[in-house]
Amino acid sequence: MNSLQWDAFCQFRDEFKAQCKKWSRFSKELIPLQKMAAKNDTPDYPIETPIVYNTALDELTQNSEIKLIVIGDNPGKNEQLSSNQKYLVGQAGKIAQSFFAKNQELKIDFRQNAIILNKTPIHSAKTKHLTLIEKNLIDQHSLAENLIKESQSWMATKTAELHQKLYESATKNSFIPELWLVGYSELKGNGIFLPYRDCLAKTYNCKSKDVTSAWEKVFVYQHFSMNRFSIDLKNFCQSDDNLTLKDSLEKLGKIHKAEIFN
Repeated sequence: MNSLQWDAFCQFRDEFKAQCKKWSRFSKELIPLQKMAAKNDTPDYPIETPIVYNTALDELTQNSEIKLIVIGDNPGKNEQLSSNQKYLVGQAGKIAQSFFAKNQELKIDFRQNAIILNKTPIHSAKTKHLTLIEKNLIDQHSLAENLIKESQSWMATKTAELHQKLYESATKNSFIPELWLVGYSELKGNGIFLPYRDCLAKTYNCKSKDVTSAWEKVFVYQHFSMNRFSIDLKNFCQSDDNLTLKDSLEKLGKIHKAEIFN
């Protein structure tokens, strides 16, 4: 990252860390609901970090070559462990890391060249549990009843602003990172992540004729979990085997982007 990109990243990282600390005041309310939401379909496990800041951001330096911003769903069982507190370190993260390791032509190291974020830092064993957690917060008239929506809006706005700053500050000697929004089933219909989708689009001003070019670097894909990303990509590549892998990724990412953002 050049100096301007590094300053933008540091500002985002520090604000994100402070915001997670602020939201953590609701931890005592969240933990019982996170346990309750998981009790019917998830083996018992200790909830150690109900709201997870990604400590991997603290390991990036100005010398880091950031080529991607990857947006997952929310921290799962592995991510919330005190010994981790990092995003996409479970099975889905291993699949993502393996994908880039196998496709060297992309020249991307998933752990070294990507800023990994989520649509919300609020933990749940499974993403679908967030709906139940939110419902119970509302039913209890909790002070945290808007937390899941608020956290999505904050993450979408700040992430889009970071991406735009990295784009605008890029020079011929620095990378222009793409933003990959992975896992789109909850971004449509009555999905839990509609607030994230709408705030992201609003921040990029993508409905306007004055849309910044950074929006053209936003792509949408299936999630890495259960190998859905790779299966979807493989099926697409088979439909047009004349494209390079990079071209296939770009075309597929635009197709899914149109499905989500119209």
